[in-house]
Amino acid sequence: MHTESKNTFPDELRWRGFLEAATSETIDTHLSEKRRTVYVGFDPTADSLHLGSLIPVMALAHAQRHGHRPLALVGGGTGLIGDPSGKTAERTLLTKERAEYNASRIRSQLTRFLDLSSDDRGLVLNNADWLLPLRLLDFLRDIGKHFSVNEMIKRDSVRTRLEERDYGISFTEFSYMLMQAYDFLYLFQNHDCTIQMGGSDQWGNILSGKELIRRVAGGAAEGITFPLLTTSTGRKFGKTEEGAVWLDAQRTSPYQMYQYWLQTADADVVRQLKLFTFLDADAIAALASETEARPERREAQRELAARCTEIIHGPEAVRAAEAAGRILFQASDEVPDEATVRMLAGEMPVTEINPVEIQSGVGLVDLLVRTRLADSKGAARKLIEGGGVYLNNERQTEARKMVSVEDMKWPGAILLRAGKKNYHLALVGPQAA
Repeated sequence: MHTESKNTFPDELRWRGFLEAATSETIDTHLSEKRRTVYVGFDPTADSLHLGSLIPVMALAHAQRHGHRPLALVGGGTGLIGDPSGKTAERTLLTKERAEYNASRIRSQLTRFLDLSSDDRGLVLNNADWLLPLRLLDFLRDIGKHFSVNEMIKRDSVRTRLEERDYGISFTEFSYMLMQAYDFLYLFQNHDCTIQMGGSDQWGNILSGKELIRRVAGGAAEGITFPLLTTSTGRKFGKTEEGAVWLDAQRTSPYQMYQYWLQTADADVVRQLKLFTFLDADAIAALASETEARPERREAQRELAARCTEIIHGPEAVRAAEAAGRILFQASDEVPDEATVRMLAGEMPVTEINPVEIQSGVGLVDLLVRTRLADSKGAARKLIEGGGVYLNNERQTEARKMVSVEDMKWPGAILLRAGKKNYHLALVGPQAA
């Protein structure tokens, strides 16, 4: 794993825009005195992280690159309670089985970003391991006595809900603060963890954990919060009209992920390069200058899309996404590899064609009707004669054309297009090639 040395870890967080607040002005000293274990909690409400999770994930990656030990805590226990922070209504409670399943999926995703080859390099833990065995009376006596209800109701996450007449807050969610504080204490005592990082809505929970460590263990611990990230248009980062952009390729394909980054506004691209890539300050400054001088070239967006998609899905996904983009948006007549064909098959309508048909020849007119690119044979002929039909991005003008093996330039597929953007992929069995 690459180790950075140019900046200190806090300096890295500052210039990249991660650091919104810290619990002490001496946070730099605390992090420079010795190698620290730094933790972030992840809520297992879904079986995948999403782009909104990337800020804490990347912060942990930077911590590791600066010689600290990252600790990713998946909330298999606290997930059964639900964090009231940032919520106007109580969450639907997860079952233990669902929380455990989601936690295992999230753990596998985190391995893409962190070196977890040994416990000394990095850790992924599940707080269900120590929260589920807790005995209620012992917990209330040993931990609950350190919490003042007067102070708890002053916290934003609680006060906002108390003022909401329609929903209020249940005792279940009210107790979440104690659970998260106990997590910090447990990690401090068992894994020498002295730093918790989280979103700005976690400030109160982090302070509670810091104070619990002081009271119970007489120890010193600190916290760092990240800013809430929105785009220049005010939209919540990582959201589209269709919903969240997920790290799971089954929920959000690598192609869709690549396109999300590629569509980043000029006003946002430099900030996102700092937060979501490992590019250094000089490289990002050069891309910022390029964006200002020649915004139409979108060099910074392409670099952002490539770097982020590679981090999340690997270099092969980037190559396939770039090739798919050229084919769909630049009408490239290049011959894609199988990975690109598979990616394209996930992004457009698909019709399976029997290999025997291709060997004997299928009328282009018939194929257009069959794939619903034309409503009728007459409409198909008119479309072809008007120059609006393409095979593998090559224009076709002969209405009597037979689509045959000679047109199988792609591995196992033929791309049809009607007009500028109406694509359809015909998948053909391997024996037709």
